[in-house]
Amino acid sequence: MNKPPPSLRRWVFEPDPNPPASRLWLVSLLAILAAFLASGLIFWAYGVSPLTAYITVIQGTLFDSTGLAEVLRRFIPLVLIGSGLTLAFRAQFFNIGAEGQLLMGAVAAAGIALFVPLPAALVLPTMFVVGFLAGGAYALVAAVLKARLGVNEILTTLMFNYVASYLVIYLINGPWQGKTVRGFAYTDPFPPAAVLPTLPGTLVHWPTLILGLIMTVFLQLLLSRSVLGYELRVAGANPTAARYAGISATKVVWLVALCSGGAAGLAGVGEAAGIHQKLLDPSQISLGYGFTAVIVAYLARGNPILTIPTALLMAILFAGGDVMKVSLQMPFRVIDALSGLLLLFLIGSERLVEYRLRRKENPQ
Repeated sequence: MNKPPPSLRRWVFEPDPNPPASRLWLVSLLAILAAFLASGLIFWAYGVSPLTAYITVIQGTLFDSTGLAEVLRRFIPLVLIGSGLTLAFRAQFFNIGAEGQLLMGAVAAAGIALFVPLPAALVLPTMFVVGFLAGGAYALVAAVLKARLGVNEILTTLMFNYVASYLVIYLINGPWQGKTVRGFAYTDPFPPAAVLPTLPGTLVHWPTLILGLIMTVFLQLLLSRSVLGYELRVAGANPTAARYAGISATKVVWLVALCSGGAAGLAGVGEAAGIHQKLLDPSQISLGYGFTAVIVAYLARGNPILTIPTALLMAILFAGGDVMKVSLQMPFRVIDALSGLLLLFLIGSERLVEYRLRRKENPQ
């Protein structure tokens, strides 16, 4: 068998028990750049220069008032859901069901808006509270199945997305279909007291935007400055050590399921009450925010506060899909390919974070 050259025998690729944070961020940055380079090949296949595509996206989103409003509109659900998912992923509860939890929040909000008589001042707060509880309870089902029966939460949360979607379709085509609607499947419009205010001339429902920013700060403080946050970090990093320390893994799983599902439910309330002002087809309530927020949380590396820049990045890409469709005549779904490549390169680069290249002191 041929031996490697002496120069290569001086180096060893080995696990690194304590990888530095600088390596984590460097590898993540390189993975993002690699994803954008790979996406450029897709643009080139459509006959569009990658550089032209990216410049068009930046100009049409960050340097255009309408485009910037669309970025903020998409930023709201992404930062809400992403911040909740960072906790779930940090605790090793892989919640892939935020799409369904968002829909359940929208359903709960619509139920309050359309069928529960309340004083006008209490309608919106109640919608947010019930939306949070609906999304959280929906995620909690998967957490209970994981904790009690050992059922894989990736499968349950993913399948629950479809259950929630068909529930919405049933409601808008059946018992909740608007009495004044003819030939369309959606509910009656929400009353004025159940509609969120927006920035003038935009669809940016600013109360939910403020709520999303506050939530990122709150969850970051919960994670870093509270007993529950300490338990969550220990249980996620080393379940065996957590068990010996008397930390209940079941409690941690239930907590992060409630928080991550509840955050998605809040996003659903915002979309229903701020954008559409009614309950309608699932594909219109969410443009895939629950799945895209997985990338937002993954990029944030377990830090809720970092979902602000990562959600902004993904919101720019979302809004950029519309820009490319109009300005470059490219399919909007090209953005899905870019999102998928981002996740692929991020996951594929994990080994570069966990391993190190070390020079042997006495190579043989």
